Amino acid sequence: MLVATSVATDTRVLREAQSLVRDGYEVLIIGRNVPDDYVAPEGIAVYSASSGRGLRPSSIGSMTAKRMPLHIRAIRWALLPLHRRRSFQAWAKSAYAVGSTLKFDLVHSHDYTALALGSRLATERNLPLIYDSHEWWLGKQRQYRPTPISDLREAKVEQRLSQRAAAVITVGESIAGLMRSKRGVKDVYVVRNSFPDSGDQSKRVASPPNGIIYAGRIDAYRELEVIIEVSREIDLQISWMGEHENQWASKFVPIAREAGIEILPSQPLAAVTTAMQSAGLVFVTHSNRFESHRLAMPNKLFHAVHAGVPLIATDVTELGNIVRQFDIGELYKPGDATSMAEAISRAISRHAILIENVNRAKSELSWERDSEVLSSIYRQVLAEVR
Repeated sequence: MLVATSVATDTRVLREAQSLVRDGYEVLIIGRNVPDDYVAPEGIAVYSASSGRGLRPSSIGSMTAKRMPLHIRAIRWALLPLHRRRSFQAWAKSAYAVGSTLKFDLVHSHDYTALALGSRLATERNLPLIYDSHEWWLGKQRQYRPTPISDLREAKVEQRLSQRAAAVITVGESIAGLMRSKRGVKDVYVVRNSFPDSGDQSKRVASPPNGIIYAGRIDAYRELEVIIEVSREIDLQISWMGEHENQWASKFVPIAREAGIEILPSQPLAAVTTAMQSAGLVFVTHSNRFESHRLAMPNKLFHAVHAGVPLIATDVTELGNIVRQFDIGELYKPGDATSMAEAISRAISRHAILIENVNRAKSELSWERDSEVLSSIYRQVLAEVR
């Protein structure tokens, strides 16, 4: 497996890897800047490849969490695409050097940033390639200048290499449809970001709810500004739990605290589950600005289902469809604080029913179901080359 993340916090990659280990495979993961003290789950070997420093001089640390003057922000906005490109290129070069020393029978590339590298390693050894697209790459969230020429080039690369892949996996039906229609890929399979079925959790979920928790990265384009506005209008305690070392957080976290929102650090999965159940409601929110957000099937959705907790969710394409289909929460219009407050009121009034619906939906929205899809893909791909 190839993934341009630190692996340690990439729940999708690790969940897939652990399922494959249970199926009898040995899984080798090459990640990006993996922490030195990271201990991989049993049966998985994790290797680290460096992404270098991009355009950043060695004397300057990361500026992500710093408040910068306007002219520096403008320069960063203009140069960030080049910095990111150089960083990913450095990682791919380093990861290729690591991969060249390993023995493997199949290459599994996670996201576009690992696609070209995976294709190269697979082609050199005449092995099958699986492309696992966690999002619609060209619709991804951006906090930098438009890059139309680069976007066009990347679309052509993704089309060419994904058509060569033995199979393409993605997280939801909407992205799968785009891979078929815009990339011309025939074999596209959906393996969602679901969690293992935890059984009936209704007795552990506070009802009526004590609060609402947002668990995830505290950053821009997650509708957190709307939550701040709503927090002044409702009685329930709102908590944010997650990493908040970035420019957006440096500005808005103090405002959130003034509005009465509790700010908590990132926690292990089990602790987040308990916090969700103690609160009784979970925010699953993101903006409507980027196509990838409209098509996303976020981890937070499936984590809430795993915990047995109803949602307050943004009414965007894929997320809205799931919430309506299973009636597992209440939806609000993106960017609309009044609509969010009304959704919270509705969720409180029918909270017991929503808990029942969440528990009823668990078997369908579970990793047990999705992991079987993953297993069948591997069986089929490897059977064709043997």
